[in-house]
Amino acid sequence: MQAIELSAEIDHNQQIHLQLPKSINAHKAKVIVMYEETEHPLKPLTLGLFKGKIQVSDDFNEAFPDSFWLEGQV
Repeated sequence: MQAIELSAEIDHNQQIHLQLPKSINAHKAKVIVMYEETEHPLKPLTLGLFKGKIQVSDDFNEAFPDSFWLEGQV
């Protein structure tokens, strides 16, 4: 058994197309695919999509009352 290494691209259909050198005279082959994981590129953020949709109450930065922390305790 002989081995060669070829580079290939995986297309959008998850297919790999290989062209063997003409010097290879064989009728069967074993293919082992070694691949590198690639991160999906992030889409650019679009700022302001929800502008005016969220309201922050005036007491947002105020401390919670003791009853909030003690609620549910026996």
